[in-house]
Parts: sequence; structure tokens; C-alpha cells
Amino acid sequence: MSGFRVPRRIVTGHDAGGVSIVVSDAPVPVTRELPDDGVAFHEVWVTDTVPAVIGAGPEDPTAGAITVPPPTHGTRIRINEFLPGSLDEHGLQSPVHRTQSIDYGIVLEGEITLILDDSEVTARAGDIVVQRGTDHAWANRGDTIARVAFVLVGAEYGEDALAVLPAGAIDGLMHHGPRDS
Repeated sequence: MSGFRVPRRIVTGHDAGGVSIVVSDAPVPVTRELPDDGVAFHEVWVTDTVPAVIGAGPEDPTAGAITVPPPTHGTRIRINEFLPGSLDEHGLQSPVHRTQSIDYGIVLEGEITLILDDSEVTARAGDIVVQRGTDHAWANRGDTIARVAFVLVGAEYGEDALAVLPAGAIDGLMHHGPRDS
């Protein structure tokens, strides 16, 4: 037993007569577990645009490869689970990374430590992290699973942020999936 729990996803839509219906009620269909890192990614939903297109049927935008950032002009929601005791030699559970997005991390269970360039902070169940395109990493230093819902919104760096970022900082943005090259 890995300790990971695949979340249930309930998706609504419309039938041919315009009646509101449930088109899917099942575990999220796309999950990626990285047992060596003690992390699991459960993709809940993705939109390619804002405003998002509301479909009527059972289409599933999560099919395909898991990428960390959302689409450039879209959103992504996922549940990440971090097992305790799965830290690398630097005390991290995820590599340091930066995405061009605003990420709302809502801690559902346990506690997770956010590591930044010069500081770290531990968030507990009920806390919300607003991560704004910074270099960061995560670590579960507790003794129970940390379950975090992440809502990622495609974003662009403002001139004030670009003026203070080190040279090349946005050249190294993460565009791929977890632990992929």
C-alpha cells in the first residue's frame, strides 16, 4: 500500500434536452505516482482558455501527459500528496522549480514546508499558499501524509518582477511534467 489516495471527481454537464446531469463520477482518471520521491499527482481538470469553454458532454481535458504548469492562458487543478520521510539529500521532496503561473496551494491534510531562496514556511491543514512565479520547492517534514489541492492559473511576469529577477531566471521555467526532462 503506497499511502496515496486517488480522489473522486464528479463532473457535471447537460443532456440533449439541456437538463443538468452528472457525466462522470469516478476516481480522477490521470494519476502519476513517484514512489521514490514519495509524491503523487492527481489531475482533476484543465482549461486551455480564460474564460473557459463550458462543454455539455463527457469530454476529459486531463487525458494526456501531466505537466506542472497550466496552459499559458488556462488553469489546472490537481491534488498532490507528499508522503513523510521521502526527502532528497537537500531535504527537499520536489526539485526547485519556477513556473509562469499563480498557484493557490490549499493544504487539505497534514503539513508541507514551502522552501524559497532565502526562507521557508510550514503550512498546515486549512492554510493557503499563494505562489507567484517564484523559485520554490516542497518538503513534507512531518510524520503524516500532506495532501494539497493546487489551482494553477497561467500568468505573465509584470515589468516590476522582470526588473528584479536575476538574468536568465525565466529562461529556466518548468514546462514539463514532474521529474521529466
